[in-house]
Amino acid sequence: MSTNFNLNNLIRANVRKMKPYSSARDEFSGTAQVYLDANENPFDTGLNRYPDPHQKELKKVIAKLKKVKPENIFLGNGSDEPIDLLFRAFCEPGADHAVFIAPSYGMYEVAANINNVTYTQVPLTSEFQLDTDAILLAAKRKNGALISTKLIFLCSPNNPSGNLLDKASVKHLLDSFDGLVVIDEAYIDFAEDKGWLPELAEYPNLVVLQTLSKAWGLASIRLGMAFGSAELVAVLDKIKPPYNINELTQQAAMKALQHADKVQAQISELLEERSKLADGLRPLPFVIRVFPSKANFLLVKTTDARKVYDYCLERGIILRDRSKVPGCEGCVRVTVGTPEENLKLLEVLRKLK
Repeated sequence: MSTNFNLNNLIRANVRKMKPYSSARDEFSGTAQVYLDANENPFDTGLNRYPDPHQKELKKVIAKLKKVKPENIFLGNGSDEPIDLLFRAFCEPGADHAVFIAPSYGMYEVAANINNVTYTQVPLTSEFQLDTDAILLAAKRKNGALISTKLIFLCSPNNPSGNLLDKASVKHLLDSFDGLVVIDEAYIDFAEDKGWLPELAEYPNLVVLQTLSKAWGLASIRLGMAFGSAELVAVLDKIKPPYNINELTQQAAMKALQHADKVQAQISELLEERSKLADGLRPLPFVIRVFPSKANFLLVKTTDARKVYDYCLERGIILRDRSKVPGCEGCVRVTVGTPEENLKLLEVLRKLK
């Protein structure tokens, strides 16, 4: 890790000084016979009580599954919430700076704009790998002037390219950067790779984002996970809304997490389908390249991305046109579907002239 890293120095002064909101459920823990503290409706609907604001039972289950401690877990309304909170906690609006890679997930840029934080997007190489020298330079200077960079956002497997980022390059950033390195692992379950959670204890400047939206098939409940040092998680807890994870989401997540074997079977099938789909796409005359993927999608470079997109749309199949994203010219992104959906796509594309 960087020898100059000090989390306390990164926290915005007003956040450091503020007192967090204390809800009724923050001031009492355990169970009671009568609850008259939170101005709830007393008639039982199954949902008339406020949810646990700290999701203690859910975090215990996640901690066991992910082999981390509960105090290293922050749960958010999708991964978008911790992304936003990282800007709120550490970046002074109009003063601090962030660095992103490009192409990558667009919400980092949106969150920076919402929080009035300047940023630099550093292009990936032609093989969608990191240019660490350019990233570290972008973290130090913008338009020739020294800047205060608090956050570097990476995505691995990256969206939309699908590849894992080179581990040695990421370690170099963690060792060299005095701020937080945020690694978004939304697709890590498809990568047959341990990812960066095992490195949390070694790198206090590391934040790992994961989600239940992809491999776990729970996109509609909006549950994202941020993993970091206990000190960092405490900062995010301090500024989050009081009851940011509703009871229905907590219940659905608890139920789903009991069936990891079923999810693993689905992942195995999707990985097999990913390989079959790639093999089926490569021979098509308008396909220039199917990029290697460690996610549940394929980035496909074509001679005319819009033509492919429109052709499929007219036949009831929706792809993602990524051709206007820098570095993805001519590309469509294809999510790996069920075996029947993938066969249908290939049948349709084989008729495209």
